[in-house]
Amino acid sequence: MAIAFDDVRSEPGVHGWLHTPERPSGSAIVLTHGAGSDCNAKLLAEMAEAFAGAGFTVLRFDLPFRRARPHGPPFPAAAARDRDGLRRAVALMREKKHQRIFMGGHSYGGRQASMLAAEEPEVADGLLLFSYPLHPPKKPEELRTKHFSKLSTPAFFVHGTRDPFATGAELEAALELIPGAHFVLEVEGAGHELLAKKGGDELLARVVREFVEFAKTIGRQD
Repeated sequence: MAIAFDDVRSEPGVHGWLHTPERPSGSAIVLTHGAGSDCNAKLLAEMAEAFAGAGFTVLRFDLPFRRARPHGPPFPAAAARDRDGLRRAVALMREKKHQRIFMGGHSYGGRQASMLAAEEPEVADGLLLFSYPLHPPKKPEELRTKHFSKLSTPAFFVHGTRDPFATGAELEAALELIPGAHFVLEVEGAGHELLAKKGGDELLARVVREFVEFAKTIGRQD
């Protein structure tokens, strides 16, 4: 079950949905969306419910660019403000005294989370990145990896084998630049949106199961 979340005590405000587990593990996840979506995206909503079922408190929220306008992609010049939104969302979860906080999102949202972690390694205990947009479709030379060499925060990637933003081989090669612990969960036949009409529940369970195991390797166990 999710309840509306709205915090405007500072700028930028954080607006979205909070999923509270029946049996809290002490860990929280902050998730946000891709460039063409918002926090109500099917992937985020269903992943948040699945993780809440495993004991995680999950905050899925809109990035500042989406609050500024309901449609259209983000402006590259305003990306730092989106990272401010992520930073603020994590801070709000820290106020709730969670033992560990993970941060991430889908595509653009996950990329901004990884960039923030590279800038501020202490911001989160780990990253959960769905469909990292390694490069624009059909433009493999335009890699978005400049910050990878500074990424020490443990990172869990979920990648579809039919994602036009990166092949599996391209992603694996790029991740060699990352000095921190990392893991790739490959989803056979999935595109950039990951969730298909069939087998969605199986994928949700698999992601949660594998991520929980990954989390155990990077610090205190839930």
